Amino acid sequence: MTELIIADDNPRDRQYLSEVFGSYLPVVTVNASEALLVCKKYPEPWLITDIQMPGLNGIELAKKVWKKQVAARILFWSQYSDETYIRALAKLIPAETVYGYILKNNTAETLLRAAKSVFEECQCWIDPQIRQVQARSQQRDGALSDAEYDVLIDIALGLTDNTIADRRFLSRRGVQNRLQSLYTKLGANIDRMDESGKGELINVRARAVSLALQRGLLNAYELKEEEKLLAAWLKSRKC
Repeated sequence: MTELIIADDNPRDRQYLSEVFGSYLPVVTVNASEALLVCKKYPEPWLITDIQMPGLNGIELAKKVWKKQVAARILFWSQYSDETYIRALAKLIPAETVYGYILKNNTAETLLRAAKSVFEECQCWIDPQIRQVQARSQQRDGALSDAEYDVLIDIALGLTDNTIADRRFLSRRGVQNRLQSLYTKLGANIDRMDESGKGELINVRARAVSLALQRGLLNAYELKEEEKLLAAWLKSRKC
């Protein structure tokens, strides 16, 4: 049996996983960087990882592992079912790999069953609650393209149309077209005028961000990471 590697920054969660998977003789690591070093020791590592961790998160860890060890089997164990994570995973999971995604509100028995499917039976295991998010993210009339998602991030960060155009190498009209498509898919394009027709009742930009937050397309952690990227971009413009 391949040794099971656990990556989680929360001491209580590490202890819980160690107890649940005691029969696997797990190697417990306190962050993604440490887990990455351990994974390199095995040609086909088995890994259970939290998604939201400081520094290198679980999705970035998986990306680095799969880049070198495509046969690695990874079970994502998270309290988040946000669509933003499902989008990120869909882009990086190799077609030939085996993985699982289970939410932390499941019982130990369900967690063991998911692990057995992924690690021992070589079968993907997706939490039923996650399947609902996957289905929604793949609907033709509601799924956001990468381009639409980029401008969603930009308006959530407070950027103007001109700044978005500069950052994304677009014309102002190109930005506005993407925004209109985004508003339509999120359902933000409602009747915004007051009864007199003299002013707007709804700011469609803010409304789109609100709907995206409710849908799980945005969250505080990811926005903090995007703030870092924005800061780097702003700094590069001054050079």
